[in-house]
Amino acid sequence: MDDEADDLADSPVEGPRTGAEAAPANDPPAQAVLRARRLCRVYRTGDTEVRALWEVDLDVARGEFIVLLGASGSGKSTLLNLLGGLDRPSSGELWFEDHCLSNADEDTLTRYRRAHVGFVFQFYNLIPSLTVAENVALVTDIADQPMTVDEALALVALMPRRDHFPSQLSGGEQQRVAIARAIAKRPQLLLCDEPTGALDYATGKRVLEVIARINQELGTTTVVITHNAAISGMADRVMRLVDGRIDRIDRPPRRLSPAELSW
Repeated sequence: MDDEADDLADSPVEGPRTGAEAAPANDPPAQAVLRARRLCRVYRTGDTEVRALWEVDLDVARGEFIVLLGASGSGKSTLLNLLGGLDRPSSGELWFEDHCLSNADEDTLTRYRRAHVGFVFQFYNLIPSLTVAENVALVTDIADQPMTVDEALALVALMPRRDHFPSQLSGGEQQRVAIARAIAKRPQLLLCDEPTGALDYATGKRVLEVIARINQELGTTTVVITHNAAISGMADRVMRLVDGRIDRIDRPPRRLSPAELSW
């Protein structure tokens, strides 16, 4: 593991809880890259308390494709932010491999995000004054062992557009640039927040094809949050959130390709 990853181990770490204490969620997979136990996120404003996430148990295996499904306000974005180190839980335990993230300081979480996590959001967050290649290079220039810009663009089928500016691209092409930027540092986790939410049906399916390809060809552990139940057909497992809790976990009989999805 690289030096930045090693630095994660500098935070105080206790062994993960086992047995009845751990309360694993629905037969957790072996070789879990992410583990959560009784994870909570509570927001307080004055005397008002909002339980955005409450006592969530979660295991995600290396290379798995997970869909977090739920309506607006169900807690899925809150959970994704915790998994990605963008926020800290109010209580409970969160582990990435052997590193405890629950009480990590901001510097540790920054190293975690930089070394291990790629993010794809509903809105593309591209810098308009930079070309496609330059937007991706923002990551490759600071990552330890990145793929080349052209390798990342080839994975999302955008080499012919490498010298174009975001304003010259369609919405789907801009989202694929965002995916290329996210994967260029070879992250172990790819976290996608409503990646097709701003796209039409045909364009959304093409973006899903790219995400599926990254998961299958690179073995990148992938978590996608969505309110679109049809997308759950792509997953190894589907975790349905209701009122800040995982209501149930389903395992589709087989993974569908994006071409087989309809909504």
